[in-house]
Amino acid sequence: YHGHVFWDTEIYLLPFYTLTWPEAARTLLMYRFHTIDGARAKAAAMGWRGAMYAWESADTGAETTPEQVVDPDGRIVDILCGKLEQHITADVAYAVWQYWQATRDEPFLLDAGAEVLLETGRFWTSRAQPESDGYCHIRDVIGPDEYHEHIDDSAFTNVMARWNIRRALDVAALLRERWPERWANLSSRLGLSDTELAQWRTVADTMATGWNPQTGLFEQFAGFFGLEEIDLTAYEGRTVPMDVVLGRDRTQRSKVVKQADVVALLGLLPEEFPGESAAANFRYYEPRCGHGSSLSGAMHGLVAARLGYSDLALHYFRQAVAIDLADNHTTIVGGLHVAALGGTWMTAVFGFAGLSLQSDGVSLNPKLPANWRSLAFSFAWRGRRLKIKIDGTEQLLRATLQAGDPMTLSVNGRQHEVRRELAAACPL
Repeated sequence: YHGHVFWDTEIYLLPFYTLTWPEAARTLLMYRFHTIDGARAKAAAMGWRGAMYAWESADTGAETTPEQVVDPDGRIVDILCGKLEQHITADVAYAVWQYWQATRDEPFLLDAGAEVLLETGRFWTSRAQPESDGYCHIRDVIGPDEYHEHIDDSAFTNVMARWNIRRALDVAALLRERWPERWANLSSRLGLSDTELAQWRTVADTMATGWNPQTGLFEQFAGFFGLEEIDLTAYEGRTVPMDVVLGRDRTQRSKVVKQADVVALLGLLPEEFPGESAAANFRYYEPRCGHGSSLSGAMHGLVAARLGYSDLALHYFRQAVAIDLADNHTTIVGGLHVAALGGTWMTAVFGFAGLSLQSDGVSLNPKLPANWRSLAFSFAWRGRRLKIKIDGTEQLLRATLQAGDPMTLSVNGRQHEVRRELAAACPL
């Protein structure tokens, strides 16, 4: 990307840095804080409030996405991501909150993180508009699936926006309770009133998401289910992306998905998919994905591993690893696909090891591939550092506390106290 910053940083790189090198994660997030004025300027220029982060950002936070490019046959092609791929704003908030959960870095939250959460939450409450059906809608966007432009109510965008608003309300309540003087100063500087915060809650509670409780499916965007079905198995030998095979217009009219979209939402916010709906959404969207992005395989692998589809998860893990090792995208001359590498780590740690981070602690639900003897990794958590080794042969998980105070670790639903070393039976 020649030094420019996209959503890859927050969604595919920050998890690795947050859990292995928190100081680097903090630096990456401070970049977003230092460029928040550029995000505010973009929101204001488009008629909204708060901070709307650039899809492609450089030194000031101003939008640097080109408005047009010339394609190989000489046609002028409009590039709409800079205006319409707005989920980047919620992605930044997601990374801020995950860092806070993992580190409890109070100076960061008070000096930077809270302001980012509040200003991004404010953006979404101005962006989502109430309509006569009683719901708030976000119209004319692009989701992670960039094959479909000018769409309404992208499930990924709307659910992440709702999540963003609710975390902004959480941080407002936290500051009000624990640091009332800091809250008074910050809310005064931002012009935040209790009336506005109450309106935020209303927007979050009435956000249209495309969720169907009967089927358990999220519609990727309004009208997606009515698009043309394309059997991707008929194109397995292709050497170019599906939008090149079908042409842009037909791709836009089809259910072919460029990369993990609803599946990415499932990877980031699994709590939004109750009961069997996680498997239902994965089974629906996975066969329709053309994997036209190097980021797609890793996220599919992560979700497949969590769901217990170990062979499919291993397939996607290998696909992600091979992007650079085998140059499967024939672009290694431009440098490593660092975000895909981050995604590969996520597949191993969040997928196969089943690491999950909640406000009240850490859990592991391992599901190793059948031919893996073991998986080992270390991670940082609120001033502690743990080394985890999952032994597939012995069906055993070993946790070693390398630094910090004793902590509780949940393994397959059972709570264990880790003071120095723990060995827990772990059926795989």
